[in-house]
Amino acid sequence: MSHYIPITDADRAEMLATIGIERIEELFSAVPEAVRFPQLNLPRPMSEIELRRELNAMAGQNAHAGSHSIFLGAGAYNHFVPAAVDQILRRGEFYTAYTPYQPEVSQGTLQAIFEYQSLICSLTRMDVANASHYDGGTALAEAAIMAVAATRNRRKVVVAAGVNPQYRAVMHTLLQGSGIELVIDERPDATPADAAALVDAGTAALVVQSPDFFGALHDWKPLADAAHAAGALFVAHFDPIALGLFQTPGDAGADIATAEGQSLGAGLSFGGPYLGIFCCKQQYVHKIAGRLVGVTRDVENRLGYVLTLRAREQDIRRERATSNICTNQGLMALAAAVYLSLMGRQGMRRVAELCYHRAHYAAAEIAKLPGYQVLDRGPFFKEFAVRCPRPVPEPAFHTHLRPHLTKPDLVCRLLLGSAPA
Repeated sequence: MSHYIPITDADRAEMLATIGIERIEELFSAVPEAVRFPQLNLPRPMSEIELRRELNAMAGQNAHAGSHSIFLGAGAYNHFVPAAVDQILRRGEFYTAYTPYQPEVSQGTLQAIFEYQSLICSLTRMDVANASHYDGGTALAEAAIMAVAATRNRRKVVVAAGVNPQYRAVMHTLLQGSGIELVIDERPDATPADAAALVDAGTAALVVQSPDFFGALHDWKPLADAAHAAGALFVAHFDPIALGLFQTPGDAGADIATAEGQSLGAGLSFGGPYLGIFCCKQQYVHKIAGRLVGVTRDVENRLGYVLTLRAREQDIRRERATSNICTNQGLMALAAAVYLSLMGRQGMRRVAELCYHRAHYAAAEIAKLPGYQVLDRGPFFKEFAVRCPRPVPEPAFHTHLRPHLTKPDLVCRLLLGSAPA
C-alpha cells in the first residue's frame, strides 16, 4: 500500500528530526515494549479484487429488502427510488455541504432547500414548510411544542390512540420536564373522535394521524373543527404518498402538519437517516421550529436565496431558539425534492394507487386463510390489522411489539408497499 501514501523516506526523516527523535518507535515509548506491537493472527493480505469478492460473499448471507418482502411498515417503506435521486444526492456540492450560513457561497444548497419547501407546500396545501426535521417522530414532538407556544396558557396536548407508538415515545422523551401534558386515550376501541372529546379549554393541540398506525384513514375536517371550536390547534400527521389520493392537511384545516418523509426517495437504511416533514399556516411562521429558506433580491436586483427569520435559530438565540435542527437533514430534504420533481402529480397519484390496491388485494387473500381475520377498521392505506389464530412466538415480538398492543393477538401489520411501488 506504500505507493498510495505520498511520504518518502526523506520526508519521514525530516519530520522526525523536526520533533527531535530518530525512530518512529520513540513516539510510543510510554507503551511497554512487550505489548507495543503484538503479533496479530490475521489472514494474508488480499488484493482489491479478492477483497471485493470476499465482502460480496459475506453480504450475500444477509436477508435484505431486495431479497425478501418486508411487512413491518410503521413509517418505513421499501418504495422504488429512481436512480436520478442518488445520482444528484451524491454530488460533492450537496453531499459534503455544511449549513448555508453564507448565502453568497451557498446558493445551490439554499435553492435546493427552497425547492423542497415549495414542493412540500404544494403537496400538503399548507402555507409554510421548514427545511425539515430528523424524522417523523421529532417533527411531531416539535409540533406539540410549537402548538403550546402558539396558544400561550394552554399546556395540554391530546394525542389520538392511532398515532404511531414510536412517535408517541419520542414525544414523551422530548416533552418530559417541559410542563406539557400528553393525554392519550389508550382504550382498545378508541377513535380520533374520542380523542377530540377530550379537548378542553386547557388544550393546546389535538394530534391525529391518518393513515394511522394500523393503516386506517380518518376524515380530518370534523376533528379540526372540533379542535378549533375549543380554541386549540389541530395537528395532522400524514403519509406523503397517501396525499397522491386522499385529503391534504391544508384542505382539512390543519394548523400544523407533520410526516415521516422516508418514502420520498430515502432507503430503509437500518432506520435512518430519515426525514421529518413540518409545515404550518402562515400565521404561525414565527413560532415554527427549524430553518427557513426564503427568496430575495440583492442591491443589483439579482435573485438570491437566504436563510430567513434567523432570529429564531440556535446560532443567534442559543437556548431560547425554537429548535436545534442541524445540517445533516438537508441531504434527505434534497432526496425528497428530487423524488417529488421526478414523480410529479401523476406519478405520486400512481404510486398511491399501487399501494392502495396491493394492500387491499393482500387483505382479501389473507381473509381467505383459515383462522385469519382482517379487522374492519374502515378504509385503509398501505397497512391493515389481522387477527391471527395464535400469538407470534418470536422473542422480538414479545420484547418490542407486545407492550405497544392493546390486544396481544393483533400481531400482524401488513404492508404491501414492500413490493416496491
